[in-house]
Amino acid sequence: MQFTEIDIIVRIILSCVLGGLIGLERESLNKSAGFRTHILVCVGSALIMIVSQDMYFLYQGKAAMDPARIAAQVVSGIGFLGAGTIMREGTTVKGLTTAASLWVVAGVGLAVGAGFYFPALVTTGVIFLTLIYLGKVEKLMAGLTHGMILLVTVDNRPGQLGRIGLMLGEHGINILNIQMKQMRDNNSVKMEIDIKTPPNINMNEVLYELSDLPGVFQVELGD
Repeated sequence: MQFTEIDIIVRIILSCVLGGLIGLERESLNKSAGFRTHILVCVGSALIMIVSQDMYFLYQGKAAMDPARIAAQVVSGIGFLGAGTIMREGTTVKGLTTAASLWVVAGVGLAVGAGFYFPALVTTGVIFLTLIYLGKVEKLMAGLTHGMILLVTVDNRPGQLGRIGLMLGEHGINILNIQMKQMRDNNSVKMEIDIKTPPNINMNEVLYELSDLPGVFQVELGD
């Protein structure tokens, strides 16, 4: 059974609405892939699924057709678009959530194009809850940790950063970013380490242990 014009219009419009809802949330946070991008991905995915199914019914019995084969390429192709939203700043990676939302909105479009309206609606609801409310939970959990900067001057020799990272890890401290500057004497390196510490940590003890490491000349907290 081939699709009627009404079937096609309903599926395209529904994919536009669902993709737009998810895109609005990303747009409100000024993400690189926002309202229009999510609509285009969702509508495009729905169209590809409609064409795949329509071709199957059109050539049924005349040629071996697999309606899932063309649609499956959407999942592969969306990876290139998602990669464009991911940026790296130091040791911090941004844009993963937006890339994931593009990938899943493509799935929503495929579901709508195949006529699976209920799974598409439920998935859109779950995506919304994840992006809006679980984001707040993440921020709340991040608020339980404290960010600060460590300024460490060390001997310019291999292995120093590894020893410092290992010691900080033993105290449950996460390293977010590291900047290193070679001193004028060329024998020492000054590290500026952005860290996140767990609550109720004794930083005096951490500073003492750091200063006690071999090859560490100076340790202090930055502003």
